[in-house]
Amino acid sequence: MRPELFSIGPVTVYSYGLMIAIGVLAAILVAERRARSLGLDPEKVFGLGIWCALIGILGAKLMFILTELPTILKNPGMLLNISDGFVVYGGIIAGILFAIWYCKRKKMDFMAYFDLIMPSIALAQGFGRIGCFMAGCCYGKETSAWYGVSFGNSPFAPHDVHVIPTQLLSSAGDFLIFAILVFYAKRAKRKGAVAALYLILYSVGRFLIEFLRDDPRGTVGIFSTSQFISLFMLAAGILIMTFVHKKKAV
Repeated sequence: MRPELFSIGPVTVYSYGLMIAIGVLAAILVAERRARSLGLDPEKVFGLGIWCALIGILGAKLMFILTELPTILKNPGMLLNISDGFVVYGGIIAGILFAIWYCKRKKMDFMAYFDLIMPSIALAQGFGRIGCFMAGCCYGKETSAWYGVSFGNSPFAPHDVHVIPTQLLSSAGDFLIFAILVFYAKRAKRKGAVAALYLILYSVGRFLIEFLRDDPRGTVGIFSTSQFISLFMLAAGILIMTFVHKKKAV
C-alpha cells in the first residue's frame, strides 16, 4: 500500500490524512444537503461540523495516549508521529460532548442536529478506514484465505504477511451504516432515534471486528479497549432509543 502518496518540497501528503480530509469534507457536504430537506440551517452545520472534526481528532489522540500510556512512557518519541495513534471512540465521545456544548451556546436544537450529523460521521469513518488500509494500520490477523492482503512498505503492518483486511471490512460496514441511517432518517418520527441507531450499529460492528484485528491495542480484562467502550456505547444507544420512543412523535 502507500502510506505516503507524494511530496512537494518539504511537504509530504499522507494517504491516511488525505482520506480523513476527504471524509470530513464529504460528511459536511452531505449534512448540509440533508439539513435543507429537514428544515435545519446548513450554515450552522458547517461550523458545527468543522469544530466537531477538530475536537474529535484531539479526542482520538487523547484516548490513544490514555490507552497506550505505559508504552508511551517507555518511548515518548511515539507522540512525535502525528500521522499515527488515534482511537476512533475517543473522537466520537469528544465530538458528541463538544456538540452538546456548542448547540447549547448557539441555542441550537441538539437532538435535531445530533440526528443530522451521525449518518455523516459514519460516512467520514468509511473514508477514514480506507486511509487506514492505505497506511497499513489497524490490520487483521494472519490468514491463508484468498482475501488476505500483504503490506510491503507499511510502517505498521508486518511485511509480506497475508492478513485479514479488517480496514476494508470496517469501511464497508461504515458505509452500510451510513446508508441505513439515511434510509431510517426519512421514516424516523422521534428526535434522537437516528443517533441512537448509529450508536447501536457502530458499537456492535466495532465489537465484532475487534476479534479479527491483530494490531497492538490496549485491553481491559478480556476485552480490547474498543470492545470495552462498545459495551457502554451499545447500552447508551439502547437507552436513548427506548427513551425517545416513549416520547410523542415530533
